Amino acid sequence: MQTTSPAKPRWYREVSRTQWKSFFAAWIGYVLDGFDFVLITLVLTEISDEFGLSTVQAASLISGAFITRWLGGAVLGALGDRYGRKASMVLSILLYSLGTFACGFAWNYHSLFAARLAIGMGMAGEYSASATYVMESWPAKLRSRASGFLISGFSVGSVLAAQVYNWVVPSLGWRWMFYLGLIPIAVALWMRRALPEAAEWTESVAEKGAKPNPFRPLFATRGRASANTALTVVATLSLFLVFTPGGAGLVPVLSVVAGLSLAAFAVQLGGKRGWALYLSMIVTLFFAFLYSWPIQALLPTYLKTDLGYSTDQVTDVLYFAGFGTMVGCWAAGFLGDRIGAKKAYALTLLGSLAFVYPVFAVHDNLLLLGVLLFLLQATSFGISGLLPRYIGGHFPTESRGAALGFTYNVGALGGAVAPVLGAHLASGMDLGQALAVLTFGGTVIVVLLVGFDVPDRLNRLTDPDAGRDHLAEVSQPSGRTEPSQERVPAAGDTART
Repeated sequence: MQTTSPAKPRWYREVSRTQWKSFFAAWIGYVLDGFDFVLITLVLTEISDEFGLSTVQAASLISGAFITRWLGGAVLGALGDRYGRKASMVLSILLYSLGTFACGFAWNYHSLFAARLAIGMGMAGEYSASATYVMESWPAKLRSRASGFLISGFSVGSVLAAQVYNWVVPSLGWRWMFYLGLIPIAVALWMRRALPEAAEWTESVAEKGAKPNPFRPLFATRGRASANTALTVVATLSLFLVFTPGGAGLVPVLSVVAGLSLAAFAVQLGGKRGWALYLSMIVTLFFAFLYSWPIQALLPTYLKTDLGYSTDQVTDVLYFAGFGTMVGCWAAGFLGDRIGAKKAYALTLLGSLAFVYPVFAVHDNLLLLGVLLFLLQATSFGISGLLPRYIGGHFPTESRGAALGFTYNVGALGGAVAPVLGAHLASGMDLGQALAVLTFGGTVIVVLLVGFDVPDRLNRLTDPDAGRDHLAEVSQPSGRTEPSQERVPAAGDTART
């Protein structure tokens, strides 16, 4: 007698109602994150005209949000490790919402730049808090999907911002775009009341009564605490001067100072076994931002100035780009769960190289440009939907928020460098050509780093016992599956030699 096994349920039925609720709450937060961040790129020409800004000054307004990201990501991530992912997520939304609202009251370049610093801190915390919250709430075998679907919210926010720009700016002016920054506060208050805590954090930290302190290595002694406080000031001030006219003539020196300061933090947080992982992850993420953010930051400027497109035409093109990124994030989630996040990331990025130069070769065909941008963004920026899954798997639950927040947002300085570097390159060539060069070159480097598994290989040199993936499921003798508990270096793993 032949028997058949019961049909395997659809993947979405394996996600409980509570897990879906957690996901959509975090996703909405990320939609608003994307909306707020993209605003500055849409109104950059209007702001430049009103304040009389140079191209480099205008580009530095985009970079401003990246200067404080390393600090915001680390601090808010550490708060999430200690007090819960939900609390960190709510605080992050409040911070970037108030910063966005303040942009609407800016009276000159410097006041607007200061508001962008607050936005950067909040968005950094939102990324690490939302990513850890969703992945630690969903089943282990679906976490690439959770990662990709979550990051797609940023693209939805960018498309929404483009539409609101088309409605608001022509009649009310650019400031009203920023006044809308108050809306996410209502979402944050709802999240605080209605959401459960992330299940994995609850089991690994809260129920054990643990109070993780990922920053303990930085303040182990009074002398070290004083030195690291001074180092924080030096790093922040150096970055500020690098990305503002105040550092003119000293950018190479200031960049080295900032880089060494942040590397010192990475070495201390990683400890004797994990420092190579922290540094190599930061380098990988730096180039990931360097390849993706030239287009994200300067595409509207390129369309308006070099191609002479109207506001309606720019909005149409941004729709194509935004939907391409969104579809790419969704596809990345399925592909990552099927073949693994690292392999999916490297192979898809490799395919994106075919679309880089054709995008900037199209001038007079709006439809063709939109289609090519859709394909480029789907395979290039869209695949970055796997980054939370890729990074988070390297770190245990107890330190994942701070580790992901720090490494990702230090690497995000590549996004600060990208628009300024693009603007400088554009002084010697067409802006479109400059964007193509940066995108192509950065993509090749990331393909090599991820494809050859460089962070893991370097990590095993300093920690031969390092685990492979803390977010993957492993088979148990009873046939159950549970999240992998293999060890990878925790933040501050300095006790073992």
